Amino acid sequence: MPHTLPKLHNAMWPGLVGKGGDEPDAEPPISLDRMLELTAAAEVDGQKFEGIDYFLFHPHTDPDASDDELKAIADKIAGHNLTVGSLVAPIWPGTVGDSAMGDDEQQQKFLTAIEKACRIAKVFNEHGVRKYGVIRIDSAGGPDEWYKDPEANTKRIADTFQKAAKIAADHGERLAAEGEICWAGMHSWKNMVDLLEAVDMPETLGFQADLAHTYLYLLGVNAPEHKLLSEGYSEEEFWAAYKQMTDALRPWTIDFHVAQNDGSVHGTGSHDKTGRHCPADDPNGKLDIVKCSGYWLEDAQSRGIEHICWDGCMFPNAMLEKPETWNTILKTMMEVRDAHGWS
Repeated sequence: MPHTLPKLHNAMWPGLVGKGGDEPDAEPPISLDRMLELTAAAEVDGQKFEGIDYFLFHPHTDPDASDDELKAIADKIAGHNLTVGSLVAPIWPGTVGDSAMGDDEQQQKFLTAIEKACRIAKVFNEHGVRKYGVIRIDSAGGPDEWYKDPEANTKRIADTFQKAAKIAADHGERLAAEGEICWAGMHSWKNMVDLLEAVDMPETLGFQADLAHTYLYLLGVNAPEHKLLSEGYSEEEFWAAYKQMTDALRPWTIDFHVAQNDGSVHGTGSHDKTGRHCPADDPNGKLDIVKCSGYWLEDAQSRGIEHICWDGCMFPNAMLEKPETWNTILKTMMEVRDAHGWS
């Protein structure tokens, strides 16, 4: 019998991240309705996406929406035979939150974003559309600022995360910090481990691993002092480095993004440059997606992981509108589950 877990989710935020704004290369956002339609339409050998992961900000969601408005969104999602898994808290400047290493006012904005995310999670949980998943966060600040005083800034981010985790625990939620080269104190695999250990709340705050972003950890982009691979590396060197990184971060990993990366950094709109997300079948992709996923999903069940999600962050709109994009992604995720899933 084929595995039924982890459930296969698609992210809604590729319709938003890097979209809109005044930048010359900016594309318009794709509505929640359209992202749901595209997700629900995908099908491979009778298998469809089983759920979505969801960004809690405009234009998809008003973080201050009423309970009734949120229940209507839940009904809409359920109407596509989809569930809700992980939620992305609006912790960035310009949304609700602000830098986790900022002053007291900025820290309070960050914590307010967590409170709003937990309220929305409760509505979705009580509705029944959401039965698992975490609330995703990051430090909402850049490495350049962090490097001015690494020790003090890591301590400040850890303090903010501890307070955020307490809020989440009081709501029965867990937080997952997503490692990306563009986030302060989270911009290398070693800095990420140091931060998680400084927070030291493994029951409530863990790591969210993304295949595209963690590949750039290996290359030491934005943190050359922690790089594990040099240009022209061999396959043997790659897997040795991959094991070193995943052995350090896997015990903390409670949320997982399947993705592809071509080794380059990329940003669109207002989003800082980070690991480029590529189509699942990109000929320039550097990752054996199925094999790499196994390193992160080892013992995943014991860490409470019940779903995996595809992240196509900053895909061009034309690519997102193509049915074959989603069918190829879904097929790849099915292969990941076949190889590393459970029932």
